Amino acid sequence: MPSHQPSDYFQTLLSSARPFLRGELQSIDPNLPSLVSVLRSVGAGECWHKHGSFLDHLLDIYRILKIWNAPDSVCLCGLFHSAYSNSYVNLAIFDPSTGRDLVRSLVGEAAEELIHLFCIVPRQPLIHDDLLFKYSDTELVQHLKLSEISLKNAKDKGLFNRDESWRKQLNSILPAGGINVKHIKTGEDVLVTRRVVAIFLMMTMADFSDQLFGFQDVLFNNLDGRLQFSGNNFAALWPGDGKPGLWMNSISRMGALYTLIQREEEIFIQERKRAGGVGVDRGRDEDIELVVPPVFDACTKILDAKEQIMSRDLYWEAVCDMPKIGIEKAEELLLRCVENNPFVGEPRVVLGQVYLTKGRFEEAEKEVMRGLTLMLEWGSPWDKRMSWEGWIAWARVLWMKAKEKSWPQTSWGVLNLGLVK
Repeated sequence: MPSHQPSDYFQTLLSSARPFLRGELQSIDPNLPSLVSVLRSVGAGECWHKHGSFLDHLLDIYRILKIWNAPDSVCLCGLFHSAYSNSYVNLAIFDPSTGRDLVRSLVGEAAEELIHLFCIVPRQPLIHDDLLFKYSDTELVQHLKLSEISLKNAKDKGLFNRDESWRKQLNSILPAGGINVKHIKTGEDVLVTRRVVAIFLMMTMADFSDQLFGFQDVLFNNLDGRLQFSGNNFAALWPGDGKPGLWMNSISRMGALYTLIQREEEIFIQERKRAGGVGVDRGRDEDIELVVPPVFDACTKILDAKEQIMSRDLYWEAVCDMPKIGIEKAEELLLRCVENNPFVGEPRVVLGQVYLTKGRFEEAEKEVMRGLTLMLEWGSPWDKRMSWEGWIAWARVLWMKAKEKSWPQTSWGVLNLGLVK
């Protein structure tokens, strides 16, 4: 989590989230209410989608990308990202052969091009087989360190070395000229530029974080937490037990790969400029800014798959078995949970409630602030038994009570909570 004080970084985060919390869509984008109305009119709210309705999912992805400060075209792509159907889901609420002009009139040419491309690329092979599974976790960690040094040398000293190990490996699987993939319906070659691959990585991070929970782990037998989609338990019963899903190792790896691409792109463009080349090559989609999501310490950390499982199970025992194990044991479990996975907010918020119950107000304020900040950064809940809006509201109540140094001493007092000042 960034080290900024609540008065600056936190307030910025909360300000970006508040229009979504209040449903003030027009203040985010004057066209957003009408876009949502169009999606609703074509039945997006009637379609099932993993953790709810398709319309909810589309709005959630837009929200996440907005909070991550993605460009408008990318956010709008998120809002319509499976509208023509794609390699993951059958949700063609617009016919790709007749509806592209309509979608283009709604969101603009740049966003519609991304939407169409997103819907025709084989995203599972592209993101996982062609990119993510080419790296071990150890390689990603090493390459993040090396790329940071390389970028600094390029900026400060004008030093460029294409033979560096991390650059050679990245360029071998994702060259500067982009990558050819097969159209999922026609089989024709489709060129995807390196920057658009990065955008699709970021969108997949947002996509998975919003929709994945314990149900998919059972569906694909994701016992090791690596999310390789190798199992086939088609008899899994939805929605399952509601456990947080084991998707964070995979998302952290996507974030690390995104950072490597973003740094390589910056070095590539710096070198070209120093050689007298063009400033912005639109043929490589260099007009699309590659912003780095704030999660996983700005996409610079990998969450180990085993630590992810251990952390989730510690959290689950603490929140589900507290009446049986007692509050002291629950505190111990939650402390171990946040140590193993410091990248999600809900365990810290629950730990903050434990501290409030015990009258340890300063510790409560500290943990709740950390948890609230992380949940705002994600823009989606890790524990999906409650909505993101519900988690944010609860955390803000806890934070307010911690600052007031008070906590109800009766069950009715807890039920009476709710006002966020």
